[in-house]
Order: sequence, then C-alpha cells, then structure tokens
Amino acid sequence: MTRTARWLLSLGVLLFLALLVSQDLSAILSILSRALWGMLIVALFHLVPLVLDALAIRVLIRSGASRRPLRHSLTARWLGESANSLMPGGQLGGPVIMTRHLSQCGMRMNEAAAAITVSTTLQSVAQILFALMGAAMLGAQAGRLALRLDTIVFIASAFLAVQVGGFYLIQRRGLFSKLVRGVKRLSGKRDWSQWISHAQAMDTAVQAAYGRNGAVTMSFFLSLLGWLVGTGEVYLILRFLGTPISWRDALLLESLGQAIRGAAFAIPGALGVQEGGYLLLAPLAALGPDTALALSLAKRARELLLGVPGILYLHWSARGRVSAAGTAPP
Repeated sequence: MTRTARWLLSLGVLLFLALLVSQDLSAILSILSRALWGMLIVALFHLVPLVLDALAIRVLIRSGASRRPLRHSLTARWLGESANSLMPGGQLGGPVIMTRHLSQCGMRMNEAAAAITVSTTLQSVAQILFALMGAAMLGAQAGRLALRLDTIVFIASAFLAVQVGGFYLIQRRGLFSKLVRGVKRLSGKRDWSQWISHAQAMDTAVQAAYGRNGAVTMSFFLSLLGWLVGTGEVYLILRFLGTPISWRDALLLESLGQAIRGAAFAIPGALGVQEGGYLLLAPLAALGPDTALALSLAKRARELLLGVPGILYLHWSARGRVSAAGTAPP
C-alpha cells in the first residue's frame, strides 16, 4: 500500500469512527439488529444488479473465440466489486482484478482490458446520469435543505464527471501506451519493447470497442439499469430495519448517496464518506440519524457478505496458481 493510500484509509477510518461516536451507538446497533436475517435476502437481491453489470461487460466482448460464458463475466464483476469495497486499493484495484480474471479464463489480455476499461467508463457515466436523476427529483422539493443538498450533489456529480471525462480522453489518446512509457522512463535502460507492443494492442482494442456503437449503447443502458435496480437494496434494508419508505425516497437516497460515495473514490470503500452522506440525506426521507447510520452499516454488512468470499476466492486461486507453477515440469 502506498503512503497516500495509507493516509486516505486512515482518514476514512477516523471519519467513520467519529460519525458513529457522535450518535447513539447503542441505538444504531439496536436498529441494525432488526435486519440480521434480512441481510441474507438483501445480499441475494444484490445479485440482480451484479448480473446486469456482468452483462454490461459481456456485450463489449466480441463474439467468437473470445466470447466466454456469462459466469466468467459475472465472477469477474463479483471479484472486482469485492476488491473495490474491501481492499485498500479502493476503486483502482477492481478493474485490474477483473481484467486478470477474464484473461485467466482464456480471453486475450488486450480484449479483456478493453472490455473492462470501456465498461468501467460507461458504468461511471451511467452513475452520473443516475445521480442527476436524483438531483432533479430533489430540485422539485421546496426548502433550504433541499437546495443545499442539491448543490452538494451537483458538486459531487461535477467532480465525478471531470474524473470520468479525463479518464475517457486519456483512453482515446492511448492510455496503456502512456502508462508503459511512463514506467519505462522511471525504470532505466531495461528493454520495454514487448510491453509497449502489448500496451499498443490494448489501446487498439479499446478504440475498436468504442467503435462498436450498438455494444456501447447496450452496455451503457445495462449499467444504468443496474444502478436503478440497486435502489431496491435501500428499499429492502429500510423495511427490514422497521422504517419502510416509498420507492421514490429509496431512489432519492440511493442516487444521491452513490454520487457522494463516487466522488470519494480515492478513499477505500468511501469509508466515512458514505456514512456522512446518508446523515445529510436522511431528512429527505424523514429518517433519523440513527436509522441513517444503521442503513449505511447494513449496506456495509451486505458488502462483507458478498465481498469476503470474493477476497478469499482471490487468495486461494492465487495460491493455487503459484502451487501449480511450482509443480509444473521444467
């Protein structure tokens, strides 16, 4: 872990603990205890947006020898989400893990990298649109609080849009080639010609993927549908917590909460930021601060239920590959 990552993780942990201590922790845990068995249902429900995100990856993979069964894209998406939620690399580690998994399933590395890079970009664009939907709903509400939150959401969405826009422009100008050449300049006189060739193949595959308009459009709408279906998670959690809300309020909380979380992508798991976001948004759905934090903790419990097995799968599969390499005949 880099020094910056350690500082960001420490900042997130401190913010997370400060928010919990600032409220009635016993009341939060009491509310959360109502949903213990319900979290299994929430975890199962999360498989629906997970499948939609996997389909958003798969449609970008060209048909033929490289088109693999859906389970490979689904496993890649599961592992990437597990890494994004629970590993200190934050949102940067997931795409690398997804690309590596698809390549280990038999896809060419350049096509795997292109599918994951483009789908990640489109999912972020869909997230921005999803956030703006929530902001539009919020804008229809009167009151000083709604106006202040609308401003916060627009700032978060704009920040996210700048990140995504910059990422897209770098892709169009040869993302992987630039990365390899940057590493080459830092590494000295080592021969990097083979790595540069691989990077150029990845950049060519990315350009080809963006050129397939039908697949790009389908991937975008599948990602947007995944965000919309994910609203059901907030709806279910609050029902299990004993504070049912309307689907409209659930959509408002999820879209605006994800915008705030997305703007804090550099902090692993948006630790503390997600909790602060729900505290800000709670009055919009007539929720108390204790319930808002219980909602955030329930979402983190769901991340643990699906993410911990994903991390263990990564660990044991990596050990299996090392063991197989060690026993392979010379």
